[in-house]
Amino acid sequence: MRYFVLLMLFIGLLNHKSFSQPADTLKRELIIDFEARPRAEYRDNFMLMASDSVMPEFYVSQRNRLGITYTSNRFKFHASPQEIHVWGKSGRVSQIGSINAFELYIEPTITGNLSVRVGRQALSLDNGRIFSAAPWGQQSRAHEGIRLLYNKKLTTDLTIAFTRPYGKHFDIAYSPVASHQYKFLFVHHLKHQLSKNFTVTTINTLEVFEKANLHKAYYQRITNGGRLEYYLHTFYGTVNAYYQYGRNASSKKIRAYYIQPEISNTFDKTTVRLGAEILSGNKATIKQDVTNSFVPLYGVAWKFMGNMNLFTRFPADVNDKGLVNPYLFAIYQVSRKLSARADVHLFYSQHPFGEPGKDLKGRYLGFENDVSMNFKPASQLEITYGFSSTFAAKRMELLKKVSDSTKIPVWSYLMISFRPRLLHLKKYSAKN
Repeated sequence: MRYFVLLMLFIGLLNHKSFSQPADTLKRELIIDFEARPRAEYRDNFMLMASDSVMPEFYVSQRNRLGITYTSNRFKFHASPQEIHVWGKSGRVSQIGSINAFELYIEPTITGNLSVRVGRQALSLDNGRIFSAAPWGQQSRAHEGIRLLYNKKLTTDLTIAFTRPYGKHFDIAYSPVASHQYKFLFVHHLKHQLSKNFTVTTINTLEVFEKANLHKAYYQRITNGGRLEYYLHTFYGTVNAYYQYGRNASSKKIRAYYIQPEISNTFDKTTVRLGAEILSGNKATIKQDVTNSFVPLYGVAWKFMGNMNLFTRFPADVNDKGLVNPYLFAIYQVSRKLSARADVHLFYSQHPFGEPGKDLKGRYLGFENDVSMNFKPASQLEITYGFSSTFAAKRMELLKKVSDSTKIPVWSYLMISFRPRLLHLKKYSAKN
């Protein structure tokens, strides 16, 4: 109901003169979009978490999201209320996962190049590895706070976010904010084109966490780094690197790093990407009060580490041993409306691990192959199908991702996204 009241209020603002600015022409615009996104998924012989079953599972979830955006010359309002519905899962009846707001913010303009965004908002920076809106997740991901944005010769922004008690009615699996563990989050992001061929991006973060069972006792985690990109015609090369330090929840000193080199090229209708991710981990001789395990903050894993999401919770999913992930992506544009993609991943732990009494010393964990088809029959309709499989090594059983490495884990999905524009109003008024 409150979203309906807000909508009526901002429609009324289209005919109100209180936003008059010293410009020759004042523009007011209201856009209302809607998205219905059902997705059917099937998985077998692998576990996303240790408590999962390896039995075949089929379920369908759906996200219904409304996007309301009002803008004038010096003001912007945006709201994205959403409802996430689970049609059925493992014999359960259909149920509502969550009704919440993905985004809800206001953004007044301070000067021509500087604005401030206040409220719940997505934070998508660089390639999404460190900060992403997590578009694959039906709930997506957002943060609550204040963001200063500046855009002229360079693009830079400063975000101050926080968490608050959200109440038991928030289901973490379907909330865009309730899974965050930080008390405060500070993020500075900068992107600048150094020359025709080079672009540099930096992301520096400070997270403040509250110690469990200790009121007003805090620890910090700091992550510094960025990306250097090189463009030459159809060739693209980049290296992404971060260093992480501070303390973790166990009061251990963090000394960790992340490196991602990648090259890509486009040949006619085909784009090929070759790269690797290296997330540092703990070797056997590490000191008791130190950890070398890198945590990739609030980014997405599936975009780089495979659609099956075998490695998403760091460092737990790799047993603190780090991860090396060489990958090869090939995207083929079949036609204007149809594209095909094939991804290949190799997984290695950075440091050997084993289990007493078992001869499992080594680093190789497995091989994943993802294939997908994307079809856009109309501008507002998108259909995607994907199939993934993993050939897991025996060591993957120690990570509790598979219970039997002789069986092939599979995952498949069919997703339909329908995004019609419901309303688009514009009004121009000359300066008095």
